[in-house]
Amino acid sequence: MGRFDSYSGLLTAYPYAFRHSDSRLFRSYVVVSALLGALFAFLMAGALVVLVGNTAGARGGSLTLSRTFYVVVGLFVFAPLVGPVLLVARRHRRETPVAPRYDAALGAAGYAFVISVYLGVVASMPAEFRTNGELVARPEPSGLFAPVVELLYAIPGVASPVVPLVGALVVYAVHRWYRSKRGNGERA
Repeated sequence: MGRFDSYSGLLTAYPYAFRHSDSRLFRSYVVVSALLGALFAFLMAGALVVLVGNTAGARGGSLTLSRTFYVVVGLFVFAPLVGPVLLVARRHRRETPVAPRYDAALGAAGYAFVISVYLGVVASMPAEFRTNGELVARPEPSGLFAPVVELLYAIPGVASPVVPLVGALVVYAVHRWYRSKRGNGERA
C-alpha cells in the first residue's frame, strides 16, 4: 500500500475520492466542493475575526453566544458541503458494496445542497436593508426565475434556514438510499 493509496483526513479525502470515483458528475462536485469549502472557511474565519474584534472589550454572555453561533452555523453548512466527498472516499477505501450510481447520486445531492444554500440566502433577504447608510430595497423578481424568487421572498426570514436544511436532508437521504447494493432500499 503506497503513500497515496488511502487518506488521513478531510484534505486528503478530496484527491482520494476524485481518483477513485468513475462518475464525472461526482468528480466535478469534488472540485466545486473544494473551492466552495475553501471560500466558505475563509469567509467564516474572517467574519469570526471581525466579530471578535468588534466585541473584544465587552464582557461575555450573549456576545460569547454569538461567537459560538457563528461556528455552529458554519458547521451546519460546511458538513453537508463536504459530506458527499467524505462518504464516497470512505466507501472506496472500505470497498463497501453500494448501488452502481452511488457516487453520481451523491454528486447530484451535493449540487442540490449548494443550490439550496443559495436559495436560502435569497429567502433570507429582507425587503429593505441599510448599506453604507442608505436604505435599499431588495430587487424585484424578473426573468425566467421570477416565480421562484417570489416564492422565496414569501418565506419569512426566520424560516429561511429550512431551505438549506432540506438540501442537507436530501444529501443524507441519497446516501441512505444508494448505500444498498441495488439502490432499491435493500440493505447491502
